Amino acid sequence: MATDALIGRLFDAVGDAGSASVIEALHALLDDSTIEPDAPPRTIAEAAEISGLSPHTLRYYEREGLVRPHRTESGYRAYSAFDLRRLVFLTRMRVSGMTMHDLKHYIALVDAGPATEPARREMMIAQRERIRRQLRELTLALETTEFKIRRYGGHPDG
Repeated sequence: MATDALIGRLFDAVGDAGSASVIEALHALLDDSTIEPDAPPRTIAEAAEISGLSPHTLRYYEREGLVRPHRTESGYRAYSAFDLRRLVFLTRMRVSGMTMHDLKHYIALVDAGPATEPARREMMIAQRERIRRQLRELTLALETTEFKIRRYGGHPDG
């Protein structure tokens, strides 16, 4: 699912509730704890339903090397629990604004094994800083918007 569509689903889920509710909704939409490690492989339609991504996006992620579902004897994709958990992670990172280039680099590091953990940690630290900066910028934008609403005789919450 495109980032904009996922964000739309989040806001639909919480309406005009506070940010804590948005975070709870995000966790509910992207909760991978219900994906049992020994769950049977899923079809692309089932993987799309579980992940909230479209089959088109799943195929795109596969072409980009971000997920590699096995194929059945008939040639159909079979998404393992590992694949589904990776899709949840990818979706969370896309929502956070991580670029496809960075995601591809991160997944290449993951696939290279435990020796790359320091590099992965550095990527996550850099991503956290980008998110924190974006939160500060959005907070400033929200405060400016609320100031203007009050300036025009309105109340920011109404």
